[in-house]
Amino acid sequence: MADRKVKNWIIVASKDHVKVGKAQGIAQACHGKFSPLQRMKKGDFVIYYSGKQTMGKPDKCEEFTAIGTVRNEETYTVKVSADFYPSRREIEFFECKNVSILPLIDDLDFIPNKKRGLSISIRFL
Repeated sequence: MADRKVKNWIIVASKDHVKVGKAQGIAQACHGKFSPLQRMKKGDFVIYYSGKQTMGKPDKCEEFTAIGTVRNEETYTVKVSADFYPSRREIEFFECKNVSILPLIDDLDFIPNKKRGLSISIRFL
């Protein structure tokens, strides 16, 4: 089997959720769905974009808020409540500064609609 090229992933999550994920050393995406995280491989890069400060509230963030690498090949689920078992991946997060996406939008090829911005949940680059 040929060597696999390292991939880069963008996960969209509110800044408050990113903070929790960083503290736990995990990535969770698409409301806990398994398949998007399963496509990631050890050594891939994960970048978080936070359009909002807090989930469900209108306060904007519009920043890249975390970066890290996938630590291993395991995607696993955890029980958060009686009816919520989200999938997760272990991530080694790097020290970083939050960076506004606004001055970068015109230069980011993975944003097809520059006026709409980054409105996806998870994306391979």
